[in-house]
Amino acid sequence: MITTRDWEDARRIWSYHQMGHALHPCSVAIGLGSHDLGVADTSVDLYKRGLVPLLLFTGATSPTTRERMPRGEAVHYRERAIELGVPGSAVLVEPRARNTGENIRFARDVLEKEGVEVASVLLISKPYEERRAYATARKLWPEVEIISASTPMTLDEYVNSIGDARLVIDMLVGALQRLMIYPDQGFMIRQPVPADVSEAYQRLRQAGFTSRLLATDSPFS
Repeated sequence: MITTRDWEDARRIWSYHQMGHALHPCSVAIGLGSHDLGVADTSVDLYKRGLVPLLLFTGATSPTTRERMPRGEAVHYRERAIELGVPGSAVLVEPRARNTGENIRFARDVLEKEGVEVASVLLISKPYEERRAYATARKLWPEVEIISASTPMTLDEYVNSIGDARLVIDMLVGALQRLMIYPDQGFMIRQPVPADVSEAYQRLRQAGFTSRLLATDSPFS
């Protein structure tokens, strides 16, 4: 049973995860691999709008994508982009990354190897991963401008696309926990968490939305 209060708290956290960056032309778009082909679709849309001249998809496989994307997330994203009309010469692939930090580091390495000069990056992720992707990239690639983007959609629309409301709220809670504890581990820059967002997080934890939490002794856990 998901209560009205649970939904209010989930929407508050959903809004916090989204950066609200104004989009502008960048050197490259980097699409972070996941189960969500919407990342590829949004990357293609930004390419067709002339915001980037080049796409780079990064990601291997995970337990949640191995069956659906057996050739790897980045490879399937590239195939999707070409299917949607992007020329293959405009799509690079980084097929090894297994977490957000590796996505950034390995993508940067590919671009350096290809001789691509990067001053700014359109970083495309799932909607509830915008802030995490941004904070990670700013830590690992501080010399470039990072614009965080995702498929424009509401929480309700995302829940409908996944088909499992409880899982989505669990993912929102888990992503927020990582934003709070990963800076201390050197994985990302620290992001201020407003009091109302922190309170929503604690209530959802207490309500049992915990399947995506990491085991930790952090005071924020």
